[in-house]
Amino acid sequence: MAGSATGRVLRDRTAGLFLAAVVVSGFGSSAMSLAAGIWVKSLTGSDSLAALALFTVWMPVLFGPVLGAVADRLPRKPLLVWSNVVMALLLTTLTTVDSAGRIWLLFAVLALYGTSFVLMDPAESALVAGAVDARLLGDFNGLRMMANEGVKLVAPLTGAALCARFGGASVALLDAVSFALAAGLYGLLRVRRPDPAVAGDGAGGWTAGMRQVWGSPGLRPLVLAGSVTMLCAGLNGATLYAVVDGTLGHSPAYAGVLSVAQGVGSVAVGLLAGPLLRRLPERVFTAAGIALFGVAVGLRAVPYDTVALLACGLIGAGLPCVLIAAMTAVQRETPDALLGRTAATANTLMMAPNAVALALGAGLVALVDVQVLLPLVGAVAPAAAVALVTGRRGVLTHTAAGPRSSSAEA
Repeated sequence: MAGSATGRVLRDRTAGLFLAAVVVSGFGSSAMSLAAGIWVKSLTGSDSLAALALFTVWMPVLFGPVLGAVADRLPRKPLLVWSNVVMALLLTTLTTVDSAGRIWLLFAVLALYGTSFVLMDPAESALVAGAVDARLLGDFNGLRMMANEGVKLVAPLTGAALCARFGGASVALLDAVSFALAAGLYGLLRVRRPDPAVAGDGAGGWTAGMRQVWGSPGLRPLVLAGSVTMLCAGLNGATLYAVVDGTLGHSPAYAGVLSVAQGVGSVAVGLLAGPLLRRLPERVFTAAGIALFGVAVGLRAVPYDTVALLACGLIGAGLPCVLIAAMTAVQRETPDALLGRTAATANTLMMAPNAVALALGAGLVALVDVQVLLPLVGAVAPAAAVALVTGRRGVLTHTAAGPRSSSAEA
C-alpha cells in the first residue's frame, strides 16, 4: 500500500516536477545556508555577523501572513518561475563580494533570499493542493520532507568544501544554477485554467490566513502544537556545540556527523508519513512524533556517542511529523483562494518560535548546564503531545474528498 501510494505520487506529473524542483533548489540552498556564515566569518572575522547571516535568511518568516497575501494575488506558476529567475540573477552579483566593505551586498541578497522562499512556499502548497489527490497529500508532503532532508546529507558539506577551496562566490554560483534549473522545472507545469489568485478573490486581506487557522478546530491545535515543538527545537539546536564539545568531548566538526544522523531519521519518516497518516488520526500521528522528539532531546544529555547518534536519528524522525501533518491539514481544509495566506501564516506561527528560541537558547547555554537544560526542554514536548491528544476535538472538513484538480493539470 505504501509503495503503491508513493508510486502514484511519483507518477503524477505535477507532483514529480515539484519534487524534482525541491531536490534541485534544496541542494543549492542547503549549500548556501552553511557557506554564507563561513563566508561572512572569513571576510569580517566576526562570529556575531556570521550568526546574523543565518538570521537574515530566517527574518522574512516573521512577515509570512503579509507575503502570503501577496502570493494569493499573483498567478502562482509565474510567481514560482520568476522568483527563481530573479534569485538566480541576484546570486550572480555576489561574485563581487570580496572584502568586508562589500558584505552589505551579501546581507541584502540573503534578505531577498529568505523573502523569496516565504513567497514561493504558499504558492507551491496551493498548486499542489489543486493538482494532487487529497488522499495522497500526506504522501506528497512526506516525500517533500524526505527530499529536503535528503539533500542536506551532502549539500552542506559540498558548500563548505567549495567555500574553503574556491571562496563563497563559487557556492553562490552553484546556488544560482540550482535556482535557474528550478525555474525551468516550474515552467514545465501545465496550468489548466487561471487559478483563484488570478480570479480576484482576495477577501479578508492578509489577516484572512490568521482567521482561517485560528477559527478552525482542526487546524488550530496542530499549528499550536507545531509552535511549541519548534520552540523546543530551537532551544535544542542552540545546545549543539555545547553537547559536541562539553558532553561528548569532540571537535566542532563532529556536529556534521550528528547532522547526518538526524537527516537519516527525517528521510525515513518522510517515506512513512503518508501511510501512517492514512492509518492514524492526524492528532495521534502528530503527538507520537512530538513525544518521540521530546524523549530524544532528553537523551542528548547522555555522554555517549552511540546514544547521541540514536537521539539525533530519533529527533530527525519525530520533529517533521508535526510539520507534515499541519501542512497537509492546511492544504485539505483551506479554500483555494486563501491557501497562500493560510499556509504562510501557519508557517510563521510554527517557525518564528524556532528563530526566537535559537537566540534565547544561546543565552541559556551560557547560564544552564546542558545536562540540566536538555531534559527540561525534552519534558515540554511530551506535555504538548498529551495536550494535543486530550484536547477538544476538531473535525477537518476535507473540502476535497477526491482529486483537487481545478487549478493545475497532473
